[in-house]
Amino acid sequence: MSKYRIAWLPGDGIGNDVMEAARVVLDSVELDAEYVHGDIGWDFWCKEGDAFPTRTVELLNNVDAALFGAITSKPVKAAEAELVPGLRGSGLVYRSPIVRMRQLFDLYVCLRPCKAYPTNPLNHREGIDLVVFRENTEDLYAGVEFNPVPTELAATLTGLSKPFAHFANMAGDQYAISCKINTKKGSERIVRAAFEFARQHGRKKVTIVHKANVVRATDGLFLEEAKKVARDFPEIQTDDANIDAICMWLLKNPFAYDVLVAPNLYGDIISDLCAQMVGGLGFGCSGNIGEKLAVFEPTHGSAPKYAASTR
Repeated sequence: MSKYRIAWLPGDGIGNDVMEAARVVLDSVELDAEYVHGDIGWDFWCKEGDAFPTRTVELLNNVDAALFGAITSKPVKAAEAELVPGLRGSGLVYRSPIVRMRQLFDLYVCLRPCKAYPTNPLNHREGIDLVVFRENTEDLYAGVEFNPVPTELAATLTGLSKPFAHFANMAGDQYAISCKINTKKGSERIVRAAFEFARQHGRKKVTIVHKANVVRATDGLFLEEAKKVARDFPEIQTDDANIDAICMWLLKNPFAYDVLVAPNLYGDIISDLCAQMVGGLGFGCSGNIGEKLAVFEPTHGSAPKYAASTR
């Protein structure tokens, strides 16, 4: 009997290709594992109306870890389901299954190391070694969105928020709303994970990424909680930077940074930037880590035009 049981989730597009390449590596190091296939992705939404079927959820409840290839993140409105055979009249809306998975299994740490491998001609600079901690379950990826905007929601916001007056008289089908939700618990635990990693691995500095000067409520909460956590790690240097500024400074002087921690969207942005500095998204890796499950994946999308089946 194998030591490990690993869910094998190819997903869409080039997911099958990268998983086949990963298997070559795993077999070469003789990892003692049983790989169990799981259904996930765009094809299953088209066939069943569910990109993350219950059987796959149950599989993830009974494995040690999972490997995930790539996923289609195509935005599909309910009306577009009418174009998919078998889904007409369903009113279903496609949502990326990896986002659902992160929330369902509380995979709150998205760990994205970005290391420049020596002599890689695509390196922005030799010696880059950055680690991004991205909060993985909330922020703008929470999935609380409205398009069109319900009349009762508009009325409530009109009564609660002066800045909303600019939109108050617009028809609901003329704009959309996405809720950015940051919690104290979510902010505290991702920042603590970043500092604990820094302490364990001898890293010298943690940079908190935010936009609290403009997005004062949610990013202000994240920054406040992060500073509280930092006080528990006095031996580790701490600074913070706005998301726009850090993109500039990372390119200008990547060696001034070490571990970076950010809310969901900003973590997605800076990890892509860091990946490009070490060769591109093909060199980007990601661990979605919770208390009971970890799912490992590349950071790129499904890139269907590059899949072996379409070449």
